[in-house]
Amino acid sequence: MNGIRFPGNAGRGFTLVELLVGLALALLVVAGGGALLTSQIREHRALVLEARLMQDLRTAADLVARDLRRAGYWGDAGAGVWAAAVPARANPYAALAPDDAASDAASLRYSRDAIENHVVDGNEQFGFRLRNRAIEIQLGSGNWQALTDATLLAVTGFVITPQTATIALGTNCRAPCPTEDESCPRQRLTSFALEISAHALADAAVTRTVHALVRVRNDATAGTCPA
Repeated sequence: MNGIRFPGNAGRGFTLVELLVGLALALLVVAGGGALLTSQIREHRALVLEARLMQDLRTAADLVARDLRRAGYWGDAGAGVWAAAVPARANPYAALAPDDAASDAASLRYSRDAIENHVVDGNEQFGFRLRNRAIEIQLGSGNWQALTDATLLAVTGFVITPQTATIALGTNCRAPCPTEDESCPRQRLTSFALEISAHALADAAVTRTVHALVRVRNDATAGTCPA
């Protein structure tokens, strides 16, 4: 070309070896970026599954704890107070299980009456149980419904452990009532240690466990003062 000169090999294109080396380096960069992207997607998916699983377990634990706290609620609790010449009425909603050993089920009662009728009606019977890797809640006599979604998570453990303590009330009687006498008035304090474990159905490696300690607000009383 007129008046134009290329020094040395400046006007020559890339050789085949140079192109292959460049292509190999480019493929390495793409492969590294793809592997990093895949890893990030996998980690993000695991975090989403963990968050959803933890949220579902916390929601279930909160609902179980809420009902356990209500156990034994009686709309006329004053009728159970000892008074002179007036016999105390037994709490019809006092039945509560488990009462001595850990279990994967619980049953309880509490009043829903606008005006207390002192009778445990069908809609005043409640409970929880582990069945087919899902927690079920009882909403009335014989009415069981799923509390956890079996299509999203599998519950592998549901343990309710009772913790009880007894307070002697015999010192409040007019006549002496020995502490060791089981017929004397006493108050039973009940708490439940709750543990729920589960894994995500989409990835069995994603597992979580929640714990809660639930104090029953309505203490049971038993016994009477000597005449």
